[in-house]
Amino acid sequence: MSEELRVPMSRPDIGSAEQQAVAEVLATPVLSMGEQTSAFEEAVRQFCGAQHAVAVNSGTAGLHLCVRAAGIGPGDLVLTTPFSFVSSSNVLLFEQAVPVFVDVDARTGNLDPAALAQAAADLAAGGAAAERWLPRRGAQATPAKAILAVDVFGQPADYAVIREVAEQHGLALIEDSCEALGAEYRGQPAGRLGDMGVFAFYPNKQITTGEGGIVVTDDAEAADFMRALRNQGRAPGDTWLQHTHLGYNYRITELSAALGRVQMGRLEDLLARREQVAAWYQQRLEGQAGLEVQYVGPDTTRMSWFVYVVRVAAGVNREEFARRLLAAGVPSRPYFAPIHLQPFMVERFGYQPGDFPVTEDLGARGLALPFSGVMTEAEVDLVCEEVRKALA
Repeated sequence: MSEELRVPMSRPDIGSAEQQAVAEVLATPVLSMGEQTSAFEEAVRQFCGAQHAVAVNSGTAGLHLCVRAAGIGPGDLVLTTPFSFVSSSNVLLFEQAVPVFVDVDARTGNLDPAALAQAAADLAAGGAAAERWLPRRGAQATPAKAILAVDVFGQPADYAVIREVAEQHGLALIEDSCEALGAEYRGQPAGRLGDMGVFAFYPNKQITTGEGGIVVTDDAEAADFMRALRNQGRAPGDTWLQHTHLGYNYRITELSAALGRVQMGRLEDLLARREQVAAWYQQRLEGQAGLEVQYVGPDTTRMSWFVYVVRVAAGVNREEFARRLLAAGVPSRPYFAPIHLQPFMVERFGYQPGDFPVTEDLGARGLALPFSGVMTEAEVDLVCEEVRKALA
């Protein structure tokens, strides 16, 4: 085993301007809900072309607020993906709703649009057709209430079809774009392809606020409701000790917002740096025996590179491959573990291996390599050389 890593898994791109902005906030008495939060929201709002932006303390919090704003509650069925970070399903469980999983496209890892359309139609029809989409226990057959689509690895899902399905069946459409700030689908920005969209800013994201997220929408009523919920349910006109709604402490700090504001000013440069690193990987690994590189679909007019995930070929032992990389000082991570096979999901809904074969295949073969916008070409060369050795 290597004594130390030769290449970090991920590094945020933070410079002196970000450091100065945070230091300036520390010199003020306002550390929450101040002008930095407003400025950060305005920067994201303008970038996306949305009417409203609501900053919160995580992408998960943003998704939860969207679920509340969409009126999703106990027993409601929400069509979503099992191939995602677990929070996209957890936010539904927070409100006692039921994630109804639809398997994914084998190339992109995003929702399979044809399967989604069939699921929505079958749930609306009821009977045996609806039952086939439900988990073994914990759900009753009713028409779906909403769709929660995820833009996996920085690539938007197929929203031409998803939006059509939502409109046909009267479903709310929440876009989990937590991994896709800056991406475009047919020229339209990610986050703006549903009724509400959410971005997240963990340190490995395109921009970072340390911890943080933001909701974008054109729905003024929903935006006002989410602003109240993030601040302990205080509606406009409430005093500090009045709470019109059941709310949460989902406020972003001024320190995080200041960091995000400066990062948004650098966004195009940050995205371009990540595009360059991804291009180096693609050039060096495309055609490598035993490996599939990340696929970018024709409707993705701009990929926003969040991670760089390869898939080992059938017959390659992924765990042994990862061990060989780590022994050479190169870390890697499986990406994603199927949500339906998480222990609490199995216990609650009775899911079993084989329920969503494409998701399970992608989960078993995917491996994220070191990736960030500050990686050098020499570091990418080093990783790719060790990849070739580990596969040999």
